Amino acid sequence: MTDTPADSNPVAAVAKAAGAATGVSRAGVIGISVGVLAAGAAAGVAIERLTVGRAMRRRARAELEAAAPYGSLRGRPLTVAAPDGTELYVELDGTGWDEPDGAPSQPLTVVFSHGYCLNQDSWHFQRAALRQGLRLVFWDQRSHGRSERSREYLAGEPASIDQLGGDLKAVIDAVAPTGPLVLVGHSMGGMTVMALADQHPELFRTRVAGVALVGTLAGDWNEVSLGLPKAGAKLFKKVAPGVVKLLGRQVDLVEASRRIGSDVAAVFYRRFSFGGRDVDPGVVRFAEQLLDATPIDVVAEFYPVFGAHEKYGALAALRGLPALVLAGTKDLLTPSAHSEAMAERLPGAELVLAEGAGHLVLLERPELVDHELARLLRRAADFAGAAPLPPAVLELAAEPPREERPPAASDPDARPDADPDPAVDPA
Repeated sequence: MTDTPADSNPVAAVAKAAGAATGVSRAGVIGISVGVLAAGAAAGVAIERLTVGRAMRRRARAELEAAAPYGSLRGRPLTVAAPDGTELYVELDGTGWDEPDGAPSQPLTVVFSHGYCLNQDSWHFQRAALRQGLRLVFWDQRSHGRSERSREYLAGEPASIDQLGGDLKAVIDAVAPTGPLVLVGHSMGGMTVMALADQHPELFRTRVAGVALVGTLAGDWNEVSLGLPKAGAKLFKKVAPGVVKLLGRQVDLVEASRRIGSDVAAVFYRRFSFGGRDVDPGVVRFAEQLLDATPIDVVAEFYPVFGAHEKYGALAALRGLPALVLAGTKDLLTPSAHSEAMAERLPGAELVLAEGAGHLVLLERPELVDHELARLLRRAADFAGAAPLPPAVLELAAEPPREERPPAASDPDARPDADPDPAVDPA
């Protein structure tokens, strides 16, 4: 057996280059690099692969790729030009678009903004739950999903959350120029909503009838420890920007490293993505596909924006509006304490903390998120005097999510003494 030359090993090559750039030891850079890749550059998403054993993961992948239930819901596609000309991919979904305009009371239009390293398909469960009778707008943030790579970034301008706020305004102007709005944002998408509030507070006074901020924060990203010891978090925050920037310049090398190190990175995926161990394997694979579809240079493009995001002042535009602030108590990327801090600045906001859930709470606890969004829509419709909500949404708002309902005798999966699925690794 012959030794592999160091230059032919993608992980080693990245580590060597990063060590030269940052002054950190090669071994340290390998660990940091894997952590950065696995955690979606520690600010967006990370996908767990240790929920089940390796054989179970293979079976889940095969089943999902055969049936493709997650992320397969589609609306009417169109493109919207951002202020710099970048083409943003948008879909209009829901049966509410069939209702004629000009009615005495207009229906709500609900606009969903996704998080970092995701795309609009991350709202799969919410799209399925709310598409009957509502007007839904889903869009891919610039450089993500089916949207065009940011023209400003390619021209040498750095990415920013403020830029995303302008993109959201362009989407609203193009597809929902009139009528009451409900804005829903997860992670970077929640920051996008705050940037819009900062730039256009008049929109929130005249048209916005409700806001949902899910797994996000208004600032102080540099204070987030990522669940690391204080010294480790300080080192990570010091070297990560340089490492991520370097990795973004080594696209082919890093993508090869991602494939080689997928199982090595799995421990990081588990820690930074989901809070529990009982996540559906199909959901795990779906989330994995979302992350894999985000190139490393896009990860590097947006990583610096989070440290610069400070929008506590923008929350003033949301005061008095129906608002939902929701987070998982085991979210290490946007810890729930930040949601509590935002809720304190929004009198009357509903604060919901999903016990034991992680950053991808919209996938991990979809019934809870769907229920709380339906309750928000009910409040928003009353607030704006909008058209009556469809019965399906009102039923969803009235019915507590499954995990909060008492177990039924006919539902063995809900009984406390139910046997766990023997195919799932409980560890």
